[in-house]
Amino acid sequence: MGKRRKRTADSRTSVYLNGKYVGLHPSGSDLAQRLREKRRMNEINFQVNVYYSERLDELHVVTDKGRVRRPFIVVEGGKSRMTPEILQKLKNNDLNWHHLVKMGVIEYLDAQEEENAFVALTEKEILPEHTHLEVDNAGIFGVVSSVLPYPEHNSSPRITMACAMAKQSLGIYTTNFNLRYDTRAYIMFYPQQPILQTSIYKAMKLKNKSAGQNFIVALTSYHGYNMADALVVNRSAVDRGLGRVAMFKTYETEERVYPGGQKDKVEAPTPDVAGYRGEESYRHLAEDGIILPESDVKGKDVLVGKTSPPRFLEEISVFGAVEEKKRESSLALKPGESGRVDSVLVTEGPSGNRLVKVRVRTVKVPEVGDKFASRHGQKGVIGLLVPHEDMPFTKDGIVPDLIMNPHAIPSRMTAGHLLEMLGCKAFSFEGKLVDGSAFSGNKEEEFVETLKKNGFNEHGEETLYDGVTGQEIKAKIFIGVAYYQRLHHLVSNKMHVRSRGPVQLLTHQPTEGRAREGGLRFGEMERDCLISYGASMLIKERLLEESDKTVQLVCNDCGGVATHDYARNKDLCPVCQGENIHQVEVSYAFKLLLDEIKSMSIFPRLLLKDKG
Repeated sequence: MGKRRKRTADSRTSVYLNGKYVGLHPSGSDLAQRLREKRRMNEINFQVNVYYSERLDELHVVTDKGRVRRPFIVVEGGKSRMTPEILQKLKNNDLNWHHLVKMGVIEYLDAQEEENAFVALTEKEILPEHTHLEVDNAGIFGVVSSVLPYPEHNSSPRITMACAMAKQSLGIYTTNFNLRYDTRAYIMFYPQQPILQTSIYKAMKLKNKSAGQNFIVALTSYHGYNMADALVVNRSAVDRGLGRVAMFKTYETEERVYPGGQKDKVEAPTPDVAGYRGEESYRHLAEDGIILPESDVKGKDVLVGKTSPPRFLEEISVFGAVEEKKRESSLALKPGESGRVDSVLVTEGPSGNRLVKVRVRTVKVPEVGDKFASRHGQKGVIGLLVPHEDMPFTKDGIVPDLIMNPHAIPSRMTAGHLLEMLGCKAFSFEGKLVDGSAFSGNKEEEFVETLKKNGFNEHGEETLYDGVTGQEIKAKIFIGVAYYQRLHHLVSNKMHVRSRGPVQLLTHQPTEGRAREGGLRFGEMERDCLISYGASMLIKERLLEESDKTVQLVCNDCGGVATHDYARNKDLCPVCQGENIHQVEVSYAFKLLLDEIKSMSIFPRLLLKDKG
C-alpha cells in the first residue's frame, strides 16, 4: 500500500472516465458527493457509478458495461430513505421497484463504489456514519445460490459445489418437451417441489420446473456399501418410480445436394447399393425409408435409410451406358445405445432440402453407479440397491429411501443438510413448507418444538430395527427428509468396454473415445508401473500385440525396409536389390516414424542381430 497523498494548497484530484484521464478537480470527495446527489435526483443515469480513492486522490466515474452491480437502500443522516409511508405504497402497488430507483430510495453500487460505502445490515444497526442499508442480507448471493437452502450453515466450497450440481439435476426443464427436438434431454417421471424452499425459489416459481424428489434419509453406515460418499438406496422405492427419468435423444439427417446436381435420397436401400448393411438393420423402416414410431431399436439399427451418389464420377460400363451407382449413407443408432422411437419429424432444412429428425426415448432407472446429490454439495453414487424388506425400519414402519454415511457430515461442515432433514421431518406433520432462505429461514428451535409436540425425539433420532434379523439396532439413528437431485452423470451413458474394434488409419492404433468404440488407453504412467514390476511380457502384450503390431520385411545387407515383389513372388530390397530379407515384428507407429524420417531425405537403417 502506498502512502496517503498529503493535500497541499495547489493539489487537485485527478478525474478518470472509464479509466481514461479527463482532467483535474479541486476536491474529489465533494465532486463524488455532488455526482451521487445528481444520480439520486435522476439527473444522471442510474447506471453511472462514482468511486473516490482518498489514498491516491483519484476520482473514477465508471459507465462500462459488464459490471456486477447490486441494489442498496440509501441512508442519509442516520435514517433510511425507505420510510414506512413508501413501504405502505409499495404494499398497495402504488409504487414499484423502478419508482424507488428514480426517487433515489434505492441505488445500485458496483464493486468499486462499494469501497466508499458503509453498509448497515439491519435498520436497527444504522449509525450516523452509515451510507447504505442492505435490502436483504441474502443479497450477497446470486440467483443459483439463493435457491439453495440454509447457505449460511454450510462451508463455502460446498455451496459452490451445490451451485454447480443444481445445473446438472434432472427434472422438467421445459413444459413443452414433447414438442421439442433437443439433441439430448431428460424428463423426471415424478418430480416434486421441495418441502424446504427459499423465498427466491418461490419468487421464480421453480416448483413448476422441479428437479428432484423428497427422500427419507437415514444417517448410518450399511455393511460398508455406503463408504466414501456411496449411497444405499431402497430398490423397492426405485421400482415405484423414485429418481426415474426418461432420456430423449434426437438423431437427424438431411438430403444434401452436391455440386454436380446430384443429391441424396431418403429411401430403404436395396442390396445392390454399395455398403448395404444387411436385411436385419433395415427391419424397422417403412416404405419411405423412415422408421416407424414406437419401434424398439438397439445399437447400429438404421433409423432413416439414405443413399448418396458415388464419391467419384460414374464409370462407363462394358455396354457403354453410364451406370448410376449408389452408396449407403443411412442414419443409424450409435453402437451400445438402445431405446424406443418416440417420434419422427419430416421437415425442410435451412437450405430447402428435406430434413428428417428421429427422437429416441430410453427409460433410465437408477442403478449402481448413478449420481445423486442434496442441495448442500453432498454428492454420492449408488453403492447398493437393497429390497424394502431388508432395509432398516422405525417403530412406525418408516423405511428410508436412502442411507447416507454419517462420516460425510463433520469434515464437510454441511450443517444445513442436517437442518433440512430435521426441518422437513418436523413440518411434514404440520403439512407446511419450511422456509430455508439465507439468514431469515425457520430456526432449529421451531423444529424441536414441532417434533416434541408430535411425540418424536427433538434431535430427529430414532431407534431403527434391522430389516434382515428384525433386531433393534443398538444406536440412535438420525432420520429425516431431504431433497435429493438425480444428476445427469448416468453410468449407462458412460459405461465403456472393448475387446476388438476399429483402428486409426494413420497409426493403426485403436481409436479414442467411447463414441468411436475406442480402446482404453494404457498410458505412460501405467507403463512405468509395469516397468517397475519388471513385467516385460505384459508390457509387450499391452503396447504391441494389443495395439499396432505389424510385421515388416528388413534387408539384412543394407538395413532398409524391403517389400514383397508379387510378380516374381519373392521378397526384395528396393535399395540394394538384395534378397537377404528377414521378417521383424515392430509397432506400426515405429514404421510410420521411419517413413517420416525418409520424407526428410534421411535413410534410417535397421541393423539386425540374432535373438540369442
